[in-house]
Amino acid sequence: MKSTEFYQSNISIGKKDLKKTKAVLFKFSMLRLSIFLIVIILAYLFRSNLPFVGGLVLGGIILFLLFVSRFTDAKQQKRYFEKYIALNELELAVESGNLNALETGEEFVFENHHYNQDIDLFGAGSLFQMVNRSETKNGKQLLSSWLNSNDISNIDAKQATIQEISKKANWRQDYKIKASLIESNLSTEPILEWIKNYEPFIPRSIKVLPVIFSLFSAAFLGLYFFDYLPGKYLLFWFILGLGIVGKYVKKGTDLYNSASQMQETFGQYSKLIALIETEKFDSEQLQKQQNKIQTTGLKASTLLSLFTKRIDSLGQRNNIMLSPVVNGFCLLDIRNLYNVEKWLIENKETVAQWFEVIEFFDALNSMGNYAFNNEEYIYPKTISDGSFQLDAHKLGHPLLRKDQLVPNDITIGQNEFFIITGANMAGKSTFLRTVALNIVMANCGLPVSASKFDYTPIKLISSMRTSDSLQNDESYFFSELKRLKFIVDEIKTDRYFIILDEILKGTNSKDKAEGSMQFIQRLAGSTDKAIKCTGIVATHDLSLCTLSDKLSNVHNHYFDADIIDDELFFDYTFKKGICQNMNASFLLKKMEII
Repeated sequence: MKSTEFYQSNISIGKKDLKKTKAVLFKFSMLRLSIFLIVIILAYLFRSNLPFVGGLVLGGIILFLLFVSRFTDAKQQKRYFEKYIALNELELAVESGNLNALETGEEFVFENHHYNQDIDLFGAGSLFQMVNRSETKNGKQLLSSWLNSNDISNIDAKQATIQEISKKANWRQDYKIKASLIESNLSTEPILEWIKNYEPFIPRSIKVLPVIFSLFSAAFLGLYFFDYLPGKYLLFWFILGLGIVGKYVKKGTDLYNSASQMQETFGQYSKLIALIETEKFDSEQLQKQQNKIQTTGLKASTLLSLFTKRIDSLGQRNNIMLSPVVNGFCLLDIRNLYNVEKWLIENKETVAQWFEVIEFFDALNSMGNYAFNNEEYIYPKTISDGSFQLDAHKLGHPLLRKDQLVPNDITIGQNEFFIITGANMAGKSTFLRTVALNIVMANCGLPVSASKFDYTPIKLISSMRTSDSLQNDESYFFSELKRLKFIVDEIKTDRYFIILDEILKGTNSKDKAEGSMQFIQRLAGSTDKAIKCTGIVATHDLSLCTLSDKLSNVHNHYFDADIIDDELFFDYTFKKGICQNMNASFLLKKMEII
């Protein structure tokens, strides 16, 4: 089933289920109201029969609470189906080119990165905005780190992982929706740090005290009701119980306040862990992640759920009517504090690993969703014969609408450099980002927009959008020089694919031409065996094309523009040779600037 059909079908199913759920909610609302009215009417009619009225009120309360529970469950289902419909509508909107509802990821752009400021990796209309469907804050951070990593290891394993998760469309949507129901968008680091450094204050030896104290309380209450024990002794026992509990009130309040802030996260994470526990995975990486949440006793999902229940129990301390009684006679607060601390001690070493697995699947689901939405894309074939190769056919820009992009072929080998010339707006910069983005995607294990993409995994480095730094009081030209120095230093330590767009723009034409030529000669004509790089350079300076006469590994390519009947036409086709048609003067005249 094509992705469009899948989403349309899901919207139809979701609307039917939502309608049924709303009917259930209405039914339970009416039942609750009916029970309340019936109890009131019968209690009034039989007001003289106190035992009957008492039993009627008790029964009414039980039924009312039962229906409240069922109503709450139905309300949660309603939220789920609303999210389900919205999710599938969002995917249809994205397919039509509307990314407005998606996060841009601008916070993940930073200086001195190898490429993320240059290639529309983050920001409005970026690859991150197109790919990201992660719901947890840590999941988004993990996804951004994968895109930023420049990691070229285990690409075949990455592909197998993404391929498998992409086929689990219904599972992915269920996971995403349950993750989205976590209203708190807090990072998990403070939670894990708190758990790791938590110091218990309830002595382990006090474990049986609430049980013993409760047994004595039951005995004393029995003796009191049968007139064998004066009330003052029972009162003394009650005050003693409150005194014991009171010793731990302040620390207990701090524990409850901290733990209750995590409760929703733990409760929803338990459902996500349960989805991972029960799913069958075939790829090695997914099985490895699944094994991380395996436990010898209770399942990880059960343990997380248990923690939320223990926090719920501890929350009974806030019931001003019930709390004094159960604490004075049963030391309930101590028992609940002990249970919460016991969970923290027993699970403090593994909970971080559980969270990492949850966040891994949250990030991976984004990549799986992208692969599912672009089923016509192909998974690159990796080459490992020692020298670099890139052979791509019908390579397209992954961020352009599919009905608008013009695909091109590129074949480039070890230490080769392409000088790309062309008219303004003819497609040079777009082509550079096409190559760059597809290399980044290939290194991440994602499918790419091509009919063929055979390549040797290689790291990427670029200089395309250098800007002056007001913060560091640097001129544009000095920022460019620093960037080029950064590139030269990096290629001494590893093999890189270099992408340069109109370097040395911050100086005069003569300096620019001479400096650019010397820099490219440094890269392409280096006799230093430690320097292993390949790349493409876009320029308006035709003098750089003469480098192909001096260096056999430098080749000229261009994008063209034609002026026909006083109109400008672009074919956006990558060609061999040197561009002869420039259009700056024509555009200035056409727009009546000159």
